[in-house]
Amino acid sequence: MLRVLWLLLLVFPALPALADAVRVAPGVHVLPGTPGDPQPANLGRTGNCGFIVGATGVVVVDTGVSRAHGEALLAEIRRVTSLPVVLVINTHAVQEFLFGNAAFEPAPALAHPATVELMQSRCSHCLDNLRQQLGEAVMEGTRLVLPERTVSATTTLHTGGRRVRVIHLGWAATPGDLLVLDETTGTLFTGSVASQDQIPLLRDGRLADWITALDAVAALAAQQIVPGHGPVPAPGAVSATRDYLLQLDREVRRLYNGGASLLDTLERAELPAFAHWAGYATVHRKNVQQLYLALELEDLRR
Repeated sequence: MLRVLWLLLLVFPALPALADAVRVAPGVHVLPGTPGDPQPANLGRTGNCGFIVGATGVVVVDTGVSRAHGEALLAEIRRVTSLPVVLVINTHAVQEFLFGNAAFEPAPALAHPATVELMQSRCSHCLDNLRQQLGEAVMEGTRLVLPERTVSATTTLHTGGRRVRVIHLGWAATPGDLLVLDETTGTLFTGSVASQDQIPLLRDGRLADWITALDAVAALAAQQIVPGHGPVPAPGAVSATRDYLLQLDREVRRLYNGGASLLDTLERAELPAFAHWAGYATVHRKNVQQLYLALELEDLRR
């Protein structure tokens, strides 16, 4: 493993993805990801991962895109505390948030049942793609570790000497979205339900329910917001994600109802307010296509 890390440092000598964890509140730290899509230059480390330090143990919130990413997060934990990791929470089934689970064994992992089901059905394929995309060295030792504990509704956990509320607001960005609220500091990890400066991916989402969930997140009045992607903390992430989804829906519907073809809509569905967000040239087009095809399907069912 040391040899692999040494080689990576030679190839990628000064990566933002290797930044130190950021303390966002007392006992709450985040290892920030880098903007954009997973690629060799950022080691695939685009998602935010974090940890909450209690009186007797540590709760980890998401674990990264690879075993090495999980080990980097664990190293950051050890810079802060020698307390054991007592729980890992996977907020949702997206590749850059879960493949570091193996670095934390034998600590138990927890997720929503729908997240575990998605991980079982597609994460082996995702892992193959990541190996091709990022390279074998980056993904060395990475394997899928499924959470053995599940929660299907909002639950308050007393673990590691800390009260942590695991919140399920229904199907939003994915069917099994969990948000994690540290009740001591009011810090909320949103997973991919909210992003800042990065276009959210509609692939697994239910747009109307996602917007409803964001309204519910805003009503929580969290003191700190840690989005799945983007800078931390990000107090505007919830409203910014909501605005993007609303504008996406409005613009695609306008073009569709005006008779625009799919190709025309892909070219004309511009949202200038979000053009500077990472993924605008790629993920935004995918979102436009998915929503357009969903509108066509609605018409066919009438």
